[in-house]
Amino acid sequence: MLNTSVDSRLLDLAAGRSHDPFGFLGWHPDPEGHVVRVFDPHADSVEIIGLGPMEKTDARGLFEWHGQSAPELPYRIRSSYGHAGHERHDPYCFPPLLSEHDLYLFGEGRLLQAYNMLGAHPVTVNGVQGVRFATWAPNAERVSVVGDFNYWDGRVNPMRSRGNSGVWELFLPGLQAGAHYKFEIRNRDSGRILVKADPYARWFERRPGTAPRVCPQSSHVWQDTAWLERRQEWDWLHAPINVYEVHAGSWKRHPDGRFYSYRELAESLIPYLQDMNYTHVELLPVSEHPLDESWGYQATGYFAPTSRYGTPDDFRAFVDSCHQAGIGVILDWVPAHFPQDGWALARFDGTALYEHEDPRRGFHQDWGTHIFNYGRAEVKSFLLASAHYWLSEFHLDGLRVDAVASMLYLDYSRKQGEWLPNQHGGRENLEAIDFLRQLNVMVHEEFPGALTFAEESTSWPMVSRPAYLGGLGFSLKWNMGWMNDTLSYLNQDPVHRRWHHNQLTFGQLYAYTENFILPLSHDEVVHGKGSLIAKMPGDVWQQFANLRLLLTWQAASPGKKLNFMGNEFGQGREWRVGWELDWGLLNIDWHAGIQRLVRDLNRLYRDDSALFSLDFEHAGFEWLDCNDADHSIFSFLRRAADGQCTIVALNFTPVPRHGYRVGVPAPGYYREILNTDSALYGGSNTGNAGGLHSEPQPWMGQPHSIVLTLPPLAGILLKI
Repeated sequence: MLNTSVDSRLLDLAAGRSHDPFGFLGWHPDPEGHVVRVFDPHADSVEIIGLGPMEKTDARGLFEWHGQSAPELPYRIRSSYGHAGHERHDPYCFPPLLSEHDLYLFGEGRLLQAYNMLGAHPVTVNGVQGVRFATWAPNAERVSVVGDFNYWDGRVNPMRSRGNSGVWELFLPGLQAGAHYKFEIRNRDSGRILVKADPYARWFERRPGTAPRVCPQSSHVWQDTAWLERRQEWDWLHAPINVYEVHAGSWKRHPDGRFYSYRELAESLIPYLQDMNYTHVELLPVSEHPLDESWGYQATGYFAPTSRYGTPDDFRAFVDSCHQAGIGVILDWVPAHFPQDGWALARFDGTALYEHEDPRRGFHQDWGTHIFNYGRAEVKSFLLASAHYWLSEFHLDGLRVDAVASMLYLDYSRKQGEWLPNQHGGRENLEAIDFLRQLNVMVHEEFPGALTFAEESTSWPMVSRPAYLGGLGFSLKWNMGWMNDTLSYLNQDPVHRRWHHNQLTFGQLYAYTENFILPLSHDEVVHGKGSLIAKMPGDVWQQFANLRLLLTWQAASPGKKLNFMGNEFGQGREWRVGWELDWGLLNIDWHAGIQRLVRDLNRLYRDDSALFSLDFEHAGFEWLDCNDADHSIFSFLRRAADGQCTIVALNFTPVPRHGYRVGVPAPGYYREILNTDSALYGGSNTGNAGGLHSEPQPWMGQPHSIVLTLPPLAGILLKI
């Protein structure tokens, strides 16, 4: 007969309430010698191999063995299930595996490699191979590992509590990589049982399934040592950065609609990037996410490349191939919010754990998502570890941080009374600011040469200035003001542009307050906004001419560059996540002309130091004439640190301008190195016959001048 203490603990086990399974199961000394207990409600019989059968002492599934001598650890048990049997080591005869030091750092928000402690890890303990599981659930009464290896029964493998840390752990011997699993959590207050995906999972089953899988140790052999060594010494402030923004699932697809895998993307996308002269590719989020239509921005796997396109090693192979081809890889990363899916992070242990309890702090009304609680140390450990993991495990070259503005302001997209002020009564999210600074310091210290990009749409100061100076510490900031002003100006009929001239000149007033990147991103070609070509006014000829002009204005303006896929050939329709780009448009001369122009613009930008070396300094840009509103003409020069310069003249009307005088800094022959009105690009071939000599007539504050023919709706670049 079971004594009262044993019966109470068995009752907890059978009811799935056991907070301390190791205090009851496994081997223990007892007054009569030694006892081994196994709880297996599905087994008909259990034996300890070498010691004999165990007695089933309770019909609910408790088996006991008693002996005078302790069994040799770790012992093996064999369970019978009808005609089937299963042999394994007893999980409850292994010691704790997580160090107190790591638990302490995690609780302080300083465990940058928390992914090595939490999650599912194939390990060997006392010569036994298996998987170590750990998760953080401080408000749980009981946490169990469930999976296809234990009938998804939370009574079978309850975990060990690591006290005040809120962490639970369990080593399951014999378990293999590839196994599907989740955590079953019983809330200590409500008794509610939740089945949750591992927040630190590194691999998931294919959607619509939501189970994590035990990820095997990587077998990928990296070949990018030379790239990483060069990156450490890279003077990115004075280097060309030209980013091609890609959604991996809709760049190209197979004829039957299947996605390209990571390895197939490497075979097709990388040669395209090289041919088009891009320096970097930025991937819309490839963190695991359940809904295609979220584009990856509602992530449920903060450590897992989505299985839509392959395995984690497949993604490593993609990045490695990019590096060997001289292409950097940037990941779109989303620490601003996470979705409400009940099987994921939301109310993970039955409480607002990763998010805020009060919806005035913890819920995004715009996106229907939760906001991370940046003031909670363990949440900071989670997010910092996620960033560290992508950069470390996948050798990524940077993170583009989504929706930074929504993180900085407590009243973001909220009316009065819908938000709570900070401790000083202000609207700034002090905890988020502290987190962003820690993030950027970590990235720049741990991964020299890696970049962080802020999508920040307000006038928050010093976004791309070092944290030690009071800035947020980002490498670069998206210049949303430049993008909005430029598209608004180009959207005007040319006859009205004279009244909006300052929209293109205004940006120079703040162009050097941040390290800016000029984005024409996916956000500008969705939600009814139309494609870039669709935004352009006029007939078809004028639309394409305007688009060529827009892309030239971007390439010649101070700041690094970013374009979304499809912009480079004048994608006709709005981007749709469920389709590939309209590659067939390249059979049309006008679209092929846009692509040829972008290829040449990218090459010029990459090779001409005047177009990039002083992007963030006043000395790199000088207006020649910014006041010719009547003709809607802008002329300026870009200058390199060594004094080389490139002359840029842009005509934003469909009227050719003959005899247009532009000042130049030195005498000589000025070659027309690019003319967007070339027939090669789909233009009318109006130009300057390859170049022209300067005249000794001062003009526009310059000691010499040239007399140009400016083509209609076109830009020209000249170089001495």
